[in-house]
Amino acid sequence: MKLDLSHAGLVRIAIGVLGVSMALYHMWRIWVGAPEAIIFRGTHLLFALSIAFLVFRRTSAEAGQPPTLLDYVFLVLATAPVLYLFVNYDYVINRIYYVDDLSTADMVLGTVLVVMVLEATRRAIGFALPLTALVFLAYGLLIARVEPMRLLDQLYMTTEGIFGIPLSVSASYVMIFVLFGAFMERTGTGQLFMDFAMSLTGHTAGGPGKVSVVSSSLFGTISGSAVANVMVDGPIAIPLMKRTGFRPAFAAGVEAVASTGGQIMPPIMGAAAFVMAEFLQVGYGQVILWALIPAVLYYVACFAAVHFEAKRHGILGVPRSELPRLGRVLVERGHLFIPVLTILAVMYSGYSAPLAALSGTLACFPVAFLRASTRGNVRVALVVEAMIDGARNALGIALACASAGIIIGVVTLTGLGIVFTQLVVGLAQDTLLLALVLTMVAGIVLGMGMPTTPAYIIMTSLLVPAIVKLGVIEPAAHMFAFYFAILSAITPPVALAVFAAAGLAKADLWTSGLAAVRIGAAGFIVPFMFVYEPALLMMGDWPTILWSAATASIGCILLAAGLHGYLLRASNLWQSAFLVVAAFCLVKPGLQTDIAGAALTAVVVATQMLGRRRETAVAAAAKEPR
Repeated sequence: MKLDLSHAGLVRIAIGVLGVSMALYHMWRIWVGAPEAIIFRGTHLLFALSIAFLVFRRTSAEAGQPPTLLDYVFLVLATAPVLYLFVNYDYVINRIYYVDDLSTADMVLGTVLVVMVLEATRRAIGFALPLTALVFLAYGLLIARVEPMRLLDQLYMTTEGIFGIPLSVSASYVMIFVLFGAFMERTGTGQLFMDFAMSLTGHTAGGPGKVSVVSSSLFGTISGSAVANVMVDGPIAIPLMKRTGFRPAFAAGVEAVASTGGQIMPPIMGAAAFVMAEFLQVGYGQVILWALIPAVLYYVACFAAVHFEAKRHGILGVPRSELPRLGRVLVERGHLFIPVLTILAVMYSGYSAPLAALSGTLACFPVAFLRASTRGNVRVALVVEAMIDGARNALGIALACASAGIIIGVVTLTGLGIVFTQLVVGLAQDTLLLALVLTMVAGIVLGMGMPTTPAYIIMTSLLVPAIVKLGVIEPAAHMFAFYFAILSAITPPVALAVFAAAGLAKADLWTSGLAAVRIGAAGFIVPFMFVYEPALLMMGDWPTILWSAATASIGCILLAAGLHGYLLRASNLWQSAFLVVAAFCLVKPGLQTDIAGAALTAVVVATQMLGRRRETAVAAAAKEPR
C-alpha cells in the first residue's frame, strides 16, 4: 500500500503513532506499576492534549481538514507546561505549596495550561464544561478574592487541581477500560451481543424492542457511552422495531433508554463509577455490588415497557425462522464472552480493576483466534486500529477530567462546597425529599451540557455533602448523583442519546424524548428508592435485600404497565391510575405500603380478568347458530 506523505497523511500517521504509544504506555504502566502522580497523570494529559489538537478542529465546519498553523501553535502551548513540570520535577516536588512563591515561568505556564485544557475540552465535547469551569474561576478570583498566584499554585503545581483525582481516574481506570471496549469491538463482540439478544427475545411480543434492551445493556458494559451505544445498536435495532410495527418515536425512545442504562450496568460501568470508587476509597468491585440491583430494576422496567406497548398495539415478534439460533450463536461466537469473564475472575481474585481490564484486553485477540468464525478479525492492522480507537475514545473523558480538576481545585480552595451545602440545606429546610429533588434537577441540568463524569464530579463537590448531612449514607448519596448525571441523556430538552436515536429513526425529537421519559420512568424513581431503602444497594441482611428487590421489581413492572396502558389487557384511565399508584406503593419501603400496592393491583387484575371473561362469553355467544 502506498504511503500517503501529504499533509493530511502525515497527520494521520502522527495520530496513529501517538494513539498506539498512548495505549502501550498505559498497558505497560498497569503491568509494572504507575510512577509518581504528577508524572503519570501528566503523561496521560500530554497524550490527550497532543492528539486533541491534531484531531479536533476549531469549528465543526473545519472537521476533516488538516491542522492549521494555529492548531500547531496551540499544540506547542498545550504540551510545554507539562514538559516543564517533567524537566523541573525535583523543584516541583520539593517546593512548599502555598508558601513558596511561584516563579514567573510557573505563573505563565500555569495560565497557559489552564487555557489550553479548556480549549481542548471545548473542541472535544463542546462549550458547556469549559464555560462552567470559567464561572468557577471567576467566582474564585472575583467573589472569593483568592490570590491569582495561590489559585495557579493549586491548579498547576499540586495534585489538587488539573492533576487531581479526576485525571488520576482517567489515567488509571478509564483509559484501559476504553481500550478494552475498542478491542472487543474489533473482534466482533457487537455482532455477538446482537445475535445473542435476537435468539433470546426476538420471537416474543415486540421482540425487536426487547432485542434492543438486551443487546444495548450488554454492549453498554463495554462502550461506556450512551451515544456510542445508540450508534452501534441503533442502525440494526431501530429499523427492525419500525418494521414490526413500533412507532418511530417509541423505537427511538427504547434505544435511547436501553443505551443510556449501559453506564449503570455491571460488570463494566461508565467512567464515573471509577471516580466514585476513588472518592469513596473502596474497590471497584464494591461499586459493582451497589449498582447491581438498581441496574436490574432499570432494565426490568425498560423491558416491561416494551412488552406492554407491544401487547397493547398487537405487535408480534420476528418469526423464529428469521432468527439466529442460540446454540449456533454460542458455538460460533460465544467464546468472545471470555474476555469479560476474565475481567470478573481477575477482579474478584483480589487484583486491581486496571490489572483485570488489562488481562481482558490482552485476551481479546487470542480468544478471537480460537474459532474460524472470528479468526478473520485477528490481524496486526486491527490490533493497531483498536489501540488508536481506544486512545481517541478516551480523549473526551481525559480532557473532561482535567477541566473538572479546575472546578474541584476552585471548590477546594474557596470552601465553596461548604457554602453550597449550607445553601441546599437551607432551601430544603431539613426536608430530605426536597434536597433530593434539588440534587436531581441539578444533576439533569449539568448532564445536559457535559459528559457524565464531570457532571458527577461537580455534584459530588457541591450537592452530595448536603444530602449526606441530611442523613443519607455516603454510597447511596454518590449513587444518587451518579444516576441523575447519566439520566440527563434521555431527559429533554437536551437529551443526547435521544437526539442520536431520533436521527436514526427519522422521528420527532420532542416526541422521542417524551417516549424515552415514559420508558425510563422507573430510572427516575430507582435512586429515591435506594436512598430510603439501602437494602437495594445490597446493604443489610439477605431477607430484607431480597424482599426489597422483589417488591421494587414488581413496582417497576406495574409503573410500566400503568404508563403504557396494559397489564393483562388494555387498561382504561382509572386502571392505569391504580397501577401507577400501586407501583409507587410497592417501590416505597414498608409493609403497609406493600399491602396497599398489592390491594390496588389485585383490584385491577380482578376487573381485567372479569372484562376478559365477558368478552370471551360475548364472542362465544356470537358464534352460536341462531
